[in-house]
Amino acid sequence: MGTLDGKFWARAGLVAGAGAAAMAGLSPGLALLGGLGFALALGDPWEGRARHWSPRLLALAVVALGAGMDLGVVARSGLHGLGITAAGISLTLALAWLLSRLWRTDGEVSALIGVGTAICWGSAIAAVAPVLRTRPRDTSVALGAVFLLNAAALWIFPWVGHRLGMGQGAFGLWCALAIHDTSSVVGASLSYGRAAERIAITVKLARALWIVPVTLAAGWYADRAATGAAGEEPRPKPRRPWFILGFLGAAALATAVPALRPLGGEVAQAGQRALLAALFLIGAGFDRRSLASVGWRPLALALSLWAVVASASLAVIRAGWIRP
Repeated sequence: MGTLDGKFWARAGLVAGAGAAAMAGLSPGLALLGGLGFALALGDPWEGRARHWSPRLLALAVVALGAGMDLGVVARSGLHGLGITAAGISLTLALAWLLSRLWRTDGEVSALIGVGTAICWGSAIAAVAPVLRTRPRDTSVALGAVFLLNAAALWIFPWVGHRLGMGQGAFGLWCALAIHDTSSVVGASLSYGRAAERIAITVKLARALWIVPVTLAAGWYADRAATGAAGEEPRPKPRRPWFILGFLGAAALATAVPALRPLGGEVAQAGQRALLAALFLIGAGFDRRSLASVGWRPLALALSLWAVVASASLAVIRAGWIRP
């Protein structure tokens, strides 16, 4: 009876923790770390069931986030630097693949780290993970590794920008191209100045729209890999990324009907809260055994990839090859 009571309270604590992470408006990293702390202290009271909830909740969050996007503003910013954005994302993904060979990291972890670095940390990983049917542990590792770099960027980028005497526009553009998460882009650029923040957020939103083609490409790749190699057990068939259509539909509706924009903003805020709850659940699936199985290689991959991307984008901006 005591065991059952203990499991009941642990389950209640898990639900309460996910709700608290959402309602308190924690940063994505803190939500993930909160779930991780819960798992390390109490384990998974639902014995893996929460791992099936988090991808679905993440997909719903991505759809809701689309309601807060203005496709007109993002399209104008995106068209201005379409070639640079496409080239940057392609080169980042290719570099992630090459560095994964160097560090010998797991393919799915490498893919998530690459996508999170190339496009947008939480949202991109949230979109691609359900399509690739990645293990919750892999999602947790990718989110955790990239989160550490997002946190560091809040202090490193303004320090470098001031030391180099970068202008507001150049610094905002650098943040948008080299920092993974939108919240960190806004935080770092806003600490530098309002002009930097305006440029950073518009370019970052245009970059975030690449979630759609990259997720569709990931779904195509996963379809091909689902049959497995000869003699191997076939992989589960991946889910179709229909939630991406929901993302586009929500963004288009909020943009086309101005009267719906206040409601769209509220839906997007709900999506952000749902994302935080999902990240808490992902962290809660990262128990002691999962933690013990994670080595230094994913962090080395994320750090080396980010260092190259940040340095290369800074050099290109400083050389005047791209301008805000």
